[in-house]
Amino acid sequence: MPTDTMPSSDAAAPPSNGASDAPILKGSEIFVRALEEEGVDRVFGHPGGAVIKIYDAMERIQPSYDHVLVRHEQGGTHAAEGYAKATGRVGTMLATSGPGATNTVTGIADAYLDSVPIVVFTGQVPTHLIGNDSFQETDTTGVTRSITKHNFLVRDVNNLASTVKQAYHIARTGRPGPVVVDLPKDVQMDEAPFAYPEAPGLDGYSVPGAAAPTQVDRAAAMIEEAEKPLLYVGGGTINADAPEVLTELARAANLPVTTTLHGLGAFPETDDLALGWLGMHGFYHTNMAVQNADLIMAVGARFDDRVTGDVDEWAPNAKIIHVDIDPSCVSKNVYADCALIGDAQAVLQQLLPKVEPKDTSDWLSQIDEWRGECPPYEYDEPEEDDAIAPESVVEALYEKTQGDAVMVTDVGQHQMWVCQYYKFGRTRSHVSSGGLGTMGFGLPAAMGAAFGMREGRDLDVVCVSGDGGFVMNAQELSVAARHGLPLKIAVINNNYLGMVRQWQSLFHEDRFSHTDLKPTNPDFVTLAEAHHCVGLRARSPDEVGDVIDEAWTVDDRPVVMEFQVPKEEMVFPMVPAGAASDDMLTEMFDKEKMADK
Repeated sequence: MPTDTMPSSDAAAPPSNGASDAPILKGSEIFVRALEEEGVDRVFGHPGGAVIKIYDAMERIQPSYDHVLVRHEQGGTHAAEGYAKATGRVGTMLATSGPGATNTVTGIADAYLDSVPIVVFTGQVPTHLIGNDSFQETDTTGVTRSITKHNFLVRDVNNLASTVKQAYHIARTGRPGPVVVDLPKDVQMDEAPFAYPEAPGLDGYSVPGAAAPTQVDRAAAMIEEAEKPLLYVGGGTINADAPEVLTELARAANLPVTTTLHGLGAFPETDDLALGWLGMHGFYHTNMAVQNADLIMAVGARFDDRVTGDVDEWAPNAKIIHVDIDPSCVSKNVYADCALIGDAQAVLQQLLPKVEPKDTSDWLSQIDEWRGECPPYEYDEPEEDDAIAPESVVEALYEKTQGDAVMVTDVGQHQMWVCQYYKFGRTRSHVSSGGLGTMGFGLPAAMGAAFGMREGRDLDVVCVSGDGGFVMNAQELSVAARHGLPLKIAVINNNYLGMVRQWQSLFHEDRFSHTDLKPTNPDFVTLAEAHHCVGLRARSPDEVGDVIDEAWTVDDRPVVMEFQVPKEEMVFPMVPAGAASDDMLTEMFDKEKMADK
């Protein structure tokens, strides 16, 4: 993860509370006031014994930020992620010690792999009991050390305010990521003068800005010489608020653009230069362009295995320019011929005036030929009569929103269909779990995004989930209903763990081992109503539009729309695991072709 220089995990920053006229506050009160000073506007949390003093302080002080009582700490951490991804601000989660802290671990790991800025505060047993196997004690800093950008154990109340300042600064700067702050109960009860520091005071922590000018000149020359150039854009572009300058660069030099799962929305999918998604379930023409390009400029992307497939066979003819703020990512998976280490926005602004318009018409025509061989946005109708094609649900959602929404997905086949069939035109309009691939992410993340839309952006929030992932954190429906969030939730229900079933069908001779959910799958309409939400169901294609239209008439609570689809539906194209990117399955598999996979 990030290689920025970090301070020690035991919070030992210079005391920030030295002003003689500073008020004397308990640690719990310092914590509440510090979040206010930091500008936090939303805290997702769940109380418990090790943070009860903080919750009492919140009740007494009535801080300026809002607290959202989640039903499970994992859901709360995903909500903080969704808030952060949709708004660009740091998400905040507060949990108690022991099981409360460990329940956040999946969300922390998810944020770590996807570079999401969140700060997770956890209660801890009193300092003199740490290491004694006390009630609800876990070594939270030890557990989370490998999945955080940094973590802190606060042992002195005098360091509490400065630690909060440092945590938010580390989470949001450089390559973003999660930070954990562990708060022993006695530190919350001790007293100290409170003055929130103006600066984080991290003398050893530095963040790259502009790239080396010589490397920028070299990159410009490589672009000029290329005949088949390609921009490969990842989520780091969005983290750096660089989509505008990226779009300007692509159009100025006539460079076709492909995006990763987290890069969706960084470049308008409706633009003539947009190729759409690449990788395992990317478009045929996009992967063919990658395999035949002579130059690939990666911006804020990390060449993960779902993009590259067989890394030795990936883009065999291309020289690589890699723009990234994290030097540890450069040449880690794919060798970079030219590395531009720095903030993506700053680097692209350096590069833009050095790039001349290029004639890439022949190259774009070739890509169009590949597009014609396997047209995107086309799919076979289900073999079952009067059955709903899952792709058609995504298309109908796009028609309803016209791309003017925040689309949040869970993990599975539905996630791939959204990436393929929803045309993202806005930055921060796609929220999903990529690196960790966390089932159960979608609903709480959508809830967090919806809270974020109350802070300045006024967009519909739509969650698309599979039946398997939806039930993993369905308890958060009650939270969304309590706060009147007008979430639109589409459950693509095939009564199976669909993506696992697809792999079992393709690669394991139709042995569907423990993926059938139908015998005891819930009635999703009843489940929605049990959580004080609206439940709707579509069983046939002619009901899809009516259900969506009805859902959009509800504006005071979430709506769960169940779309019943055939279990046999699969996601294509597909690059089998470990295969080269141009070795794609574009339709229902050939058994002989798959025999040696």
